[in-house]
Amino acid sequence: MTKSTKQKTNYSGIVKKSILINSSSDKVWRKISNIAGLPEWVLDVKKTVYLSKIKKGVGAIRNITFEDGNQIEEHVVAWKNKKYFSYLAISGLPLRVYHATISIESKTRKTTRVTWQSYFNSKKMTKKEFDEFVSSLCSFYQSSLENLKLKLEK
Repeated sequence: MTKSTKQKTNYSGIVKKSILINSSSDKVWRKISNIAGLPEWVLDVKKTVYLSKIKKGVGAIRNITFEDGNQIEEHVVAWKNKKYFSYLAISGLPLRVYHATISIESKTRKTTRVTWQSYFNSKKMTKKEFDEFVSSLCSFYQSSLENLKLKLEK
């Protein structure tokens, strides 16, 4: 193994996944804007609780507990009703920065595109560790969006 693959440094990345759901944008927005309702569609989420009195919009804070016990605290930093919201992960990830946005776009009266995109900067890790993290995040977003589609198209 070469020295460069073992060397730890900070890496930046972007993950973006979209899915077309046969459901009205209102129905999709109701599901995704319930920021404590993650166990209903996001994979491996055991529970989500509010850490703030604010439940929707900028200033809402949630704590997510995953099946493996890992916890992530997230703060909503942008919100446009029935369009998108953005949040920052404050703790729980091997990252220095994690900023994500979930947005919806009405394609027809009964078809909605959901996009989940994030920018992140890692704590010090090897290139291999970073690539594995990005790959698992891609799979996590895709599988969760497919689960959301399944739930909304019932």
